[in-house]
Amino acid sequence: MPQPRIMCGRPDCLMPMFKSLLATLLLLLPLTLTAQTAKPKPAATTATPQVLLRTSQGDITLELYPDKAPKSVANFLQYVRDGFYDGTLIHRAIPGYLVQGGLYTRDLQPKRTRPAIVSEADNGLSNLRGTLAVARGADPNSGTAQFFFNLVDNRRLDFVGNQSGLTWGYTVFGKVLKGMDVVDKIAAMPTHALGPFAGDVPNPLVLIESAHVIGEEIPVPAASARAPAVTTPATKTNRKPTKPNGNG
Repeated sequence: MPQPRIMCGRPDCLMPMFKSLLATLLLLLPLTLTAQTAKPKPAATTATPQVLLRTSQGDITLELYPDKAPKSVANFLQYVRDGFYDGTLIHRAIPGYLVQGGLYTRDLQPKRTRPAIVSEADNGLSNLRGTLAVARGADPNSGTAQFFFNLVDNRRLDFVGNQSGLTWGYTVFGKVLKGMDVVDKIAAMPTHALGPFAGDVPNPLVLIESAHVIGEEIPVPAASARAPAVTTPATKTNRKPTKPNGNG
């Protein structure tokens, strides 16, 4: 007949059991602490791209909308990264309407652009004051490098329908984050006729000295990005504003 097990209550009997239990707890402790301190990684977020335009009248910081106008934003960023805008002019300023640039050199010669992009004017964004939009010709899908700033709420430039170039409107793809005062200052400058333009060219010329994506390596400034020559101010003439034209 098996004898019942007698539990020892003496300290010398309990010590081995205590040591074994303590060793087990010490092994489990790091795992417990790791489980408590480990936090789930936050979901990856895509930063909204920003571009800094340095002009002869001051800096303008832009915030772009890749979620609303992916093709237009990608196109603009490529021109920026290529250094295309360095040394080009803000060649058109109409108070109470818009300020436009991004194609012409200081000699008012158009630069060679990449192929035109498809219009994204139906993205739900409105041409409100401070927004940035794609300039184009009569064809809605003719936008290339030119862009314009809306000085006021230009809702008449919004998408209405795809019946014609007039109803397609103009693609908003960003806004002025900082420097709207610079845009307003350019708009208030005297203008005159110059080169191929019958009017609206700021006097003196407004140069985009450089453009770069904030957070990326700043490209080497173009040799042409120097202060423009000062020209004689001319008196403004009151003319009916025309819509943003990708050809000028």
